Amino acid sequence: MSLAQQTNPHVVLMDLRMPELDGAAATAQLTLTVPGSRVLVLTVYDSDMDILKAIEAGAVGHLLKDTPHNELFAAVRAVARGERRLASSVAEKLMHRSMDQPADLLTARELQVLSLVADGLSNKKVASKLLIGEPTVKAHLVRVFDKLGVKGRTAAVMAALERGLLRH
Repeated sequence: MSLAQQTNPHVVLMDLRMPELDGAAATAQLTLTVPGSRVLVLTVYDSDMDILKAIEAGAVGHLLKDTPHNELFAAVRAVARGERRLASSVAEKLMHRSMDQPADLLTARELQVLSLVADGLSNKKVASKLLIGEPTVKAHLVRVFDKLGVKGRTAAVMAALERGLLRH
């Protein structure tokens, strides 16, 4: 992470399975500490959970490692321009999933985080309770704020209660 902070890369190619920190957690941490960087996941895994974790963590693209070189290079350039890139198999999985739920619906993990915030827990305590990193909690909250169109924790809880997303 310190190398990324020193070099401030435009695009980071991220694997999902790494020895110390998984790719989704590393992506969440990177997007918080080096906000101008865009993460393109390049992995052999295309399971729904792997894809969603990476996208929810802030990745703007997800390609499989068997992607032809010319398509990979084009994707890196596109992501550098601010576009999103997904392997066709990944896009199809996300399309099927999104047809099952409204676009503004919070993910299960986002609801867990928001529910604990509604209970008065700090980001550190939420992270400890859910066995995730504090940067990941912050990343989830940023997405919750965006989806609910609010600017803070209290407003997010209130909006979720009003919409029936939380029961307290």
